[in-house]
Amino acid sequence: MSPSGSATTADVKDYWNRHIHDLEITRHPVGSPGFFADLDEYHFEKLHHLLRLVDFDGYRGKQVLEVGCGAGTDLVRFAKGGAHVTGVDLSSSAIALARQNFAQHGLEADLREADGERLPFANDSFDLVYAHGVVQYTPDDRALVRECHRVLKPGGQAVFQVYNRISWLNALSKLMKVPLEHEDAPVLGRYSAAEFRALLTEFKDVRVVEERFPVKSRLHGGWKGLAFNTFFVGTFNALPRALVRRFGWHLLAFCRK
Repeated sequence: MSPSGSATTADVKDYWNRHIHDLEITRHPVGSPGFFADLDEYHFEKLHHLLRLVDFDGYRGKQVLEVGCGAGTDLVRFAKGGAHVTGVDLSSSAIALARQNFAQHGLEADLREADGERLPFANDSFDLVYAHGVVQYTPDDRALVRECHRVLKPGGQAVFQVYNRISWLNALSKLMKVPLEHEDAPVLGRYSAAEFRALLTEFKDVRVVEERFPVKSRLHGGWKGLAFNTFFVGTFNALPRALVRRFGWHLLAFCRK
């Protein structure tokens, strides 16, 4: 189910200037080395599959664009691998954090406040376009995917991630009456695998991978958090992965132009 409703780009921009993923997991001052170290640790703790599925070191000398780069956690990984990196985000506060992140690592990047639905780049500019966790939050998901396709070089790869509507987390959220992270965002789309594929028809080769299975949460306390961390995580992950893979919370698409 694609994002829909009356939300505007201005609404989305305002929301993400006030909300950035995972800031609540660190006690270090915003913008400090400890702050960025905590963001990186938590990001790849809950998304450990990214280190297996995405070759962050495989783009040395290549042009990499991240759409919706946030504080630059993933983009720093590409830069450390030797890529020439560009990051855009609708949120000026996210771009400010990303600039601090890169400066503290002594790395260079072209970081711009820009709309993923209207990318400020020429056709066929990038070897990789990486859009993890952005399609589901934009008012016009098809426009964003179309723009990513436009700026990608022929033969280049695009990586997209969206939320799986038919997933363990979506079901658990409804059962336990615990809202999803950023459920109050102006736009929050959830997709079946078929709906996600239909969004990517401009690409000639698409591989969709279901991922993001339960890991212990640092964000939820009380009896619900205790039950999730001590019972649900272990029980779910003890099930044969072949039986539950289709219910992964994240759908990742690896696409070729």
